[in-house]
Amino acid sequence: MKTMMTAAYLPGNSTVEIRTMPVPEPGHGEVLLRIKASTICGSDIRCIYHEHLGKGPERYQGVIPGHEPAGQIVACGPGCRRFDRGDRVIVYHISGCGVCNDCRRGYMISCTSEKYRRAYGWQRDGAMADYMVAEEKDLIALPDGLSYADGAQIACGFGTVYEGLEKIGINGNHAVLITGLGPLGLAAAALCRKLGAQRIVGIEVVPERKKIALDLCLCDAVLVPGPDNVADVKRLTGGAGVERAVDCSANDAARATAIRATRKWGRIVFLGEGGHVQFEPSPDLIHDQKTLYGSWVTSTWLMEQLVERLVRWNLHPADIITHRFPLERVSEAYALMASGKCGKVAVCADEELR
Repeated sequence: MKTMMTAAYLPGNSTVEIRTMPVPEPGHGEVLLRIKASTICGSDIRCIYHEHLGKGPERYQGVIPGHEPAGQIVACGPGCRRFDRGDRVIVYHISGCGVCNDCRRGYMISCTSEKYRRAYGWQRDGAMADYMVAEEKDLIALPDGLSYADGAQIACGFGTVYEGLEKIGINGNHAVLITGLGPLGLAAAALCRKLGAQRIVGIEVVPERKKIALDLCLCDAVLVPGPDNVADVKRLTGGAGVERAVDCSANDAARATAIRATRKWGRIVFLGEGGHVQFEPSPDLIHDQKTLYGSWVTSTWLMEQLVERLVRWNLHPADIITHRFPLERVSEAYALMASGKCGKVAVCADEELR
């Protein structure tokens, strides 16, 4: 195995630095992964690539970025109990303390320990490198029925969406509105389709993303954002609106549309990070008996359930990847993702690049 590796760093000025450094060694309870696929998240662009946002223990700490990894174990440190060399795995992208109430529930994203909660790619080295070290407790087995590129999107992308959809419930009785058809919205549409949604309507401003949603038959209709969107959605749903709405845009107007285009007794979930929203609680929510949910990432047990269902459904998250780059061209990958004129962007190696 190599002793030196290539790694990317984000200085915070919309550029990428490439460095050569020693391959790390796994410690107790840790494994060393050969990274096969690492996809770029919108939060990487918003909070690290353009500028370093965030404060306190959750701020970006100048480490190797990349929190959507999948790879193969090439070495195990002492104390590993489940996984072994050669295993294919996904990394849950927040390493929690493991003993607080949230970690015991599997929600390491909500770990309450300021000392021990460290996200890969934010406070500890992530996946934009040839190799990375991960704690065994953060690993999810990747079955042969899914590729590494499929696996890379499960924790932060498809897992985040799956958590939100489980909260609001999706079935064949439902028409669904998805505001924002970036990678998160495309994942929402793909999962809603497999969960049996009767009709899926999207709202998206970027033509390239609208085309992806329609070409992959993820949405039945895609609207251009505008002041008449609520009326348009109601027109497409017999006048009553959708039973379920999912906001993946973090856009103020889109969020308000998601609430107002949902019919009485409907449910709405917000997944997109940042931004604001203004609505009138009584007419928009209370009087129509609607329920509004917030949802942040997912748990390890729901990730494992999702992996099993993806295989059963023959659903491949890699289908929404529109561009793959080798690590040497990672700068192009970040620039393209920042432009928004794409689906998901992946940095790949070995068989996933071919």
